[in-house]
Amino acid sequence: MKILGIDPGTRITGYGVVEKGQKGILNVAYGEIRMRRGEPLSACLKKIYNRLMEIIVEYAPDVIALEDIFYGKNVKSLIKLGQARGVVILAASHSSIPLYEYTPLEVKKAIVGYGRAEKIQVQHMVRVILSLKETLPLDASDALAIAICHSNFLKEVPV
Repeated sequence: MKILGIDPGTRITGYGVVEKGQKGILNVAYGEIRMRRGEPLSACLKKIYNRLMEIIVEYAPDVIALEDIFYGKNVKSLIKLGQARGVVILAASHSSIPLYEYTPLEVKKAIVGYGRAEKIQVQHMVRVILSLKETLPLDASDALAIAICHSNFLKEVPV
């Protein structure tokens, strides 16, 4: 099973593809979709959608795992995050790929064993789980963590 994990954001969207098979969980690809400073939100959302569609065509994931919205104090940031998530949901829907959501707490608990773990701890454990030597960009490691989380939980009902 090939899983595309996505950590959505309007400035940086992380993605990671893992494959769960008989040999465990293997890294397939990872990266970040980065926007230029000052780029209009509409252009950012279009760029995220277009790049995700390219990734979907290139890696042909069986499922997509997406980080769910967490509550924060900045409502404006939450709205923008919701718009980025909407683009991911649209890309999954257009590609007829089942989509699953995981809260940051679920992801951290699945990767580190502690729901309040720091980003750097998640980054380290993703490297260990996938036997990677290189240091991962934070948003890409978060996306890989979401994909690994799905490989552990394998929720049955998509969003």
